[in-house]
Amino acid sequence: MYKFKKSILSVFALALISISAAAQYNANSPYSRFGLGDPVDQNFMSVRMMGGIGSGFIDSYGINTVNPASYGFIDVTSFDMGVFAKYSEISDASSSSNLWNGNLAYMSLAFPLTNPINEILDRVDRKSSWGMNLSLIPQTSVGYNITSIDSIANIGNIERQYSGNGGTYKFQWGNAYRYKDLSVGLNMSYLFGKITYQRNTSFLDIDASYDNIFLNDFSVSGFLMDLGVMYRLDLNKRQRELNKNAAAKVLALGAHISSPGNFNTNGTVIEQNVLSSTSLGTFETDTLRFLDNNEGSGKLGSSFGIGATYYAGNKYAIGMSYTRNAWSDYENDANPAELNDTYKVSLGGYLRPNYKSFTSYFKRVYYRWGLYYGTDPRIAEEDQITNYGASFGFGLPFIYQRKVSHANLGLEFGRRGKGSPIQESFATINFSFTFNDDEWFIKRKYD
Repeated sequence: MYKFKKSILSVFALALISISAAAQYNANSPYSRFGLGDPVDQNFMSVRMMGGIGSGFIDSYGINTVNPASYGFIDVTSFDMGVFAKYSEISDASSSSNLWNGNLAYMSLAFPLTNPINEILDRVDRKSSWGMNLSLIPQTSVGYNITSIDSIANIGNIERQYSGNGGTYKFQWGNAYRYKDLSVGLNMSYLFGKITYQRNTSFLDIDASYDNIFLNDFSVSGFLMDLGVMYRLDLNKRQRELNKNAAAKVLALGAHISSPGNFNTNGTVIEQNVLSSTSLGTFETDTLRFLDNNEGSGKLGSSFGIGATYYAGNKYAIGMSYTRNAWSDYENDANPAELNDTYKVSLGGYLRPNYKSFTSYFKRVYYRWGLYYGTDPRIAEEDQITNYGASFGFGLPFIYQRKVSHANLGLEFGRRGKGSPIQESFATINFSFTFNDDEWFIKRKYD
């Protein structure tokens, strides 16, 4: 158990150091040039494969950071690390391109500070518990490279190139306190990252012309806070008191809200004219503007979500969630943009035929499914961009250090911007490991 703790904490610390240095979350999206980039789904892989129903989802052996109140229902220590690979087809009226990208999706460690095993050993039925979480999660992603060529009379062809990369992360510390079936939780996050935008204009048919280069490179730092509440309603408590073999029927209700978050920016702005002539053999750069340590500030709007999940024992669950984000309150001196409020509706669940089966491995597998529909902060041709998709996946149990853990594998298919100038169809392969251990904070009877 000590080796498990040491290895998990070492991997978590190494990932934090490496990602903090790079702060890169790969993406390929023309829309990510606006704001701080594309918002990243905050649901972890197991919940993402159920459409993203994290607002009202409880898992005693998994991690749900969307609603911090869920930590109060954790029974074992869980370490969750996810990766993804995404295939996108981006098209406009005249052309299309196919792109692959992928990266580390998140890392998270959650644990109860009161071990349930102690209650059994001490023969005490405690009515309260306290859970904690440490996570490293991407908040937004920037990644695009767009080239267009126009033709102007007496000037010729003009090439315009737009590129950007980077994004923002948050290092999150969460706590939740549960009394009986009511849990209240809090996430405190440090937001950080680095984003680079570049815009080049080249006059292709003029040998000795001044091409334009504009570079905006800035870092982001700030703090975010989320509050959550969850209530677990026992629907057949009386029946189970009369019949100990009856499966528990539970309804989990949840709500969460994030306060507006302020952040600071610091970067460099460079604007140049570059003369390059092959026939004359000259190269000349004229810097029109150079701003170093260019400080600014910004603001992220609030958000809230509500959800409910019904559990039929350990056999199946079905839930739904509604979230809304006030992107219209977005402000950023380094990259101003007019964004719009968004919403997302999710529906999903899982089926596990028989988690006690000794004869069939596949009866112990989680079979997950999900659907979602929502809007994007950006507007194209006066219409707000829409997103929709479907997902399905598997929770594959395995034994690690005599504990049951899970490998989560899933596929997600979706479309963004249907009917807009730029449309994206995508397929994402999601994969994560959830390692469980029930010996943290256990009170030893013998040395």
